[in-house]
Amino acid sequence: MLRAILALALMTSLAGCGTRLNPFNWFGADRETRVSSDIIQTAPTDPRPLVAEVVDLAIAPTAQGAILRVMGRPPAQGYWEASLVEVQRSGDTLVYELRAFPPGTATAAGTPQSREVITGLALSTLELVGIRTITVIGAENRRSVSRR
Repeated sequence: MLRAILALALMTSLAGCGTRLNPFNWFGADRETRVSSDIIQTAPTDPRPLVAEVVDLAIAPTAQGAILRVMGRPPAQGYWEASLVEVQRSGDTLVYELRAFPPGTATAAGTPQSREVITGLALSTLELVGIRTITVIGAENRRSVSRR
């Protein structure tokens, strides 16, 4: 009984602190970096172009790992089937590209909010083992989140 109480007290204290052991503190706020088109990696097997700008990147912990949620802004309205394409997994870094199909016909640019596309990806605890940084690349920028 004493062991159960001590274990419960330890888990409760970890939930309220800023340690690396607390899964709710695994990743911090995202950072943006502007990139030039000559350093962008490409996925030759995916015909979809990169979304122009990665607007938001967030990671939410779950019991099985985490959910990576990305918002992008293409250059015009009508882009569809946005998804994250893994392009690099090396050491402690995981890199994705945000890609989407363009509209079939020319469309208006519209307001920035009307062009936004949102996609997500579930990452298991096993996929996150050893990962310290997750980066998502767009045509004009990239955003990263890192473990604290």
